[in-house]
Amino acid sequence: MEEVIGRKVFDSRGSETIEAEVWTRESVGRAIAPSGKSIGRNEVRAFPKGGVSEALAKLKKDVSRVLKGKNSLNQEEIDSAILRVDGTEDLSSIGGSLAFAVSMANLEAASNYWETPIYKYLGGIRARELPYPLGNVVGGGSHTMWGADIQEFLVLPTGAEDIYQALETNIEIHRLVGEELKKLDKTFTGGKGDEGAWAPNLKSDEILEVMSRICENYEKDVGMEVRLGIDLAASSLWNGKHYHYKREGIKRSPEEQMEYVISLIDEYGVKYIEDPFHEEDFDSFSTLTEEKGKEVLICGDDLFTTNKERLETGMKRGACNSLIIKVNQVGVLSKALETLEVAMSSGYIPIISHRSGESCDPKISHLAVGLRIPIAKIGILGGERVSKANELIRIWEDLGSPKMVELPKQLR
Repeated sequence: MEEVIGRKVFDSRGSETIEAEVWTRESVGRAIAPSGKSIGRNEVRAFPKGGVSEALAKLKKDVSRVLKGKNSLNQEEIDSAILRVDGTEDLSSIGGSLAFAVSMANLEAASNYWETPIYKYLGGIRARELPYPLGNVVGGGSHTMWGADIQEFLVLPTGAEDIYQALETNIEIHRLVGEELKKLDKTFTGGKGDEGAWAPNLKSDEILEVMSRICENYEKDVGMEVRLGIDLAASSLWNGKHYHYKREGIKRSPEEQMEYVISLIDEYGVKYIEDPFHEEDFDSFSTLTEEKGKEVLICGDDLFTTNKERLETGMKRGACNSLIIKVNQVGVLSKALETLEVAMSSGYIPIISHRSGESCDPKISHLAVGLRIPIAKIGILGGERVSKANELIRIWEDLGSPKMVELPKQLR
């Protein structure tokens, strides 16, 4: 490695973030750090106290100096060096965004050295299948300034035969739902939230009724099975005693939250449910997994934050059967891969995910294919979301139009 440089850029929300470039004698790689709006308590710190400017100063003063001369092809060595420079558990010295940008830029530089796409560099000949795209159709919670209490209303085109058909289905469902929302909400003018999902002024149950009906009708008319999912981001609802649904004017106790979550699964046929309880309530996750885990993907995001130790704690307690993988939650690629290895070897279903504050960087699509992750949560519309969808199409063509990955048993 000859040089690492960084610059201040903007993400899809217009917030400042970091772009890093890694230069070697034979190649270069570039990456932009994303950011979340619903942030788990156990995620690494995105930036040091001085923000982007302080992170870039530390890149120039410390990180670049330490990495100079190291072998870019040794990702673990690069990532370990980044973590040593920081020296804190939560990356509060240099910031997780800087660590992420440099780590992922190095991955690209290494793959460019071999003149091979990232997905092939990571997965080799075993990278032969495409993930199912999990798309956000309607948004609420912290992703909008108004709207439903539930943060994300999602669809998964489980009946798709190839990635193009899967992506096309998500776009069509998004369009159909938007048309129906205009009929129900007279104040709705097509506004969208952070992830390109519709943001109507409706209650959660009203939205679920619309989406459930449209998915059912779509299957009847087109012959394509589409599954419904939700991300409650329940930590953002939790006030220490109750889950406060401000839009509905309801406070639910932990017991009432359990009843509510189960009713959503039963009434609307929800097959994917993310963060239904707050991030320290392993017991409720375990209870729900025991009751519904054979038929529904129960996913931990804020619960695990891509952290291997928290995942191992959840596994011992039977909490969840799937988890979100977000590299920037742990700062560097190697740490995310450690968590992924534990999850896959233990039968947990990994779901790689974007963040609400994104860029047009499509590496997440390569990670999904190269690491054989069955579901990619990449959104549906918006340039920063479509860039990832289009990259999956390019990978599909590069591989000679391969089949989709085998679905988890809960979704078959």
